[in-house]
Amino acid sequence: MDTNQPPPARRAKVNRATKETRIEASVALDGTGAYAVSTGIGFLDHMLEQLSRHSLIDIALKAEGDLHIDSHHTTEDSGIVLGQALAKALGDRAGITRYGAATVPMDETLSRVALDISGRPYLVWRVEFTRDKLGDMDTELFREWFQAFAQAAGITLHVETLHGGNNHHIVESCYKALARALRAAVAIDPRQAGVVPSTKGTLGGAD
Repeated sequence: MDTNQPPPARRAKVNRATKETRIEASVALDGTGAYAVSTGIGFLDHMLEQLSRHSLIDIALKAEGDLHIDSHHTTEDSGIVLGQALAKALGDRAGITRYGAATVPMDETLSRVALDISGRPYLVWRVEFTRDKLGDMDTELFREWFQAFAQAAGITLHVETLHGGNNHHIVESCYKALARALRAAVAIDPRQAGVVPSTKGTLGGAD
């Protein structure tokens, strides 16, 4: 084996088209945090840009959805497509650190994310808002995005705001904590030597 060969690029592209949305997304796990995001929902764009910048995962995502109805389908489907792209880029998940956790402050707010790239999707969401909207986006849709992302990516995801008052700060600290946790979890662990980090030899399914 030529040890001077570069590792395979961990990149993926996913397209999804339904009667409600048309979305294309690409990710590069070993990127620099470069992003090009356009969903038609300004606040969601801002959050996905934060996710890219602080995870160092390059993200390109373009969505066209039925925003004349509301933002639900575009928000949920963008989480699905981005999660699918992440899962595809990870491949068999050999050599990854697998676990990641981050606690992120934003002024008066403190949020925590812990995740396991396990192949077993699950979301625990302990985040509360005191406003119905941020910009044109319903705050209840943030949980829908995290749920869709966790399901499609195959990750166990715990999201919790420990304290905070400003709704903008609450959701932004959640996305930034997700970003930092993902950055740790997708990183290649040099001690794993390309081995899947599980005693089963594969990730996914029951323990």
